[in-house]
Amino acid sequence: MSDRLFKKAFLSKKSFFLFGPRGCGKTTLLKTTLPHCLYIDLLDPEFFLPLMAQPGKLKTLIPPNYSDWIVIDEIQKIPALLNEVHRLIEAEKHRFILTGSSARNLRKKGVNLLAGRALTYNLYPLTAVELADQFDLSFSLKWGHLPALLQEEDPKKFLKSYIQTYLKEEVQQEALTRNLAQFSRFLEIASFSQGSAINVSEIARETGTNRVQIQTYFSILEDLLISSLLPIFTKRAKRRMANHPKFYFFDTGVFRTIRPLGPLDTQAEVDGPALETLCLQELRAINDYFELDYSLYYWRTQTGHEVDFILYGPHGLIAIEVKRKATLNKDDLSGLRLFKEDYPEALCLIFYGGTHKEYHGTITAIPMAEALKTLPSLLQPNQ
Repeated sequence: MSDRLFKKAFLSKKSFFLFGPRGCGKTTLLKTTLPHCLYIDLLDPEFFLPLMAQPGKLKTLIPPNYSDWIVIDEIQKIPALLNEVHRLIEAEKHRFILTGSSARNLRKKGVNLLAGRALTYNLYPLTAVELADQFDLSFSLKWGHLPALLQEEDPKKFLKSYIQTYLKEEVQQEALTRNLAQFSRFLEIASFSQGSAINVSEIARETGTNRVQIQTYFSILEDLLISSLLPIFTKRAKRRMANHPKFYFFDTGVFRTIRPLGPLDTQAEVDGPALETLCLQELRAINDYFELDYSLYYWRTQTGHEVDFILYGPHGLIAIEVKRKATLNKDDLSGLRLFKEDYPEALCLIFYGGTHKEYHGTITAIPMAEALKTLPSLLQPNQ
């Protein structure tokens, strides 16, 4: 499904950034789609060291009269290189594809993001639509959708290595925190907040640090695209609403790998957030790849009525509740019904563990696997 959007980008004459967490397939996508273009990998010391010392050397790597794409992988490793990229776009009319693990991180460093001379795209883990016949809901809920898992014999070992690599290469090497052990502890504690409103004070107490440090750690996760915060939907609110965002790691498999599961924990404590996580990562990807321009929220009143996901944008207002159970009762529908009272124009859906569609008044219940595989059409109800 990412091909749909990026083919459009590749056919254009405008440079672009391609952002996404490590392991989402940015490099594979580019090398498969553009096998003959000039490729500069800043993780390779042969490129990194001379360009770090003298960004102007970039021009010497480009053959005379070269007119194809120039890919610079992991651009955040040398932010100063963007000034030279900017100059080469202007003076030589070269086209660049610049990959990285964080746009926000580059902006915070105050570097040149090419002042509108480059578009920005995002790459996510694989979607159910892309996986097609390979999509297995049980596998996805346990291991997630990082592309490398399709070739891995031991998904558990791969994901553990992935987390360790992220901590070492992204957090430690970028000097984002001096206390890697404390940050690792924070990751575990934060995993208990998956799909829940975050309580910074409580997490600080359990981590043995202060609120400011915890807020910094959450910022690091967002900077590296490892997590996102889902804000509360308050437009035209008719009730007193909660005011804290919900926290999610970007991929179900990553969440489950970070989340410790001890003898006192029940499987349901992990399965529920995992299902929400899978749904959210699919919503975010389809929203971007189809350029639907929804803003994503959740809805929760101060009395505890909640809807997991609210999509608000040019295609309308959609409320989605996620349930693992195969049989629904009236309590499962109460949040959506209350939301529908306040927003009668909303399309209300519940993705659940059953095997067939059900219609509960104005609420449509759809089996989870079917919902994820047909998400593009569900998010464009007027087409």
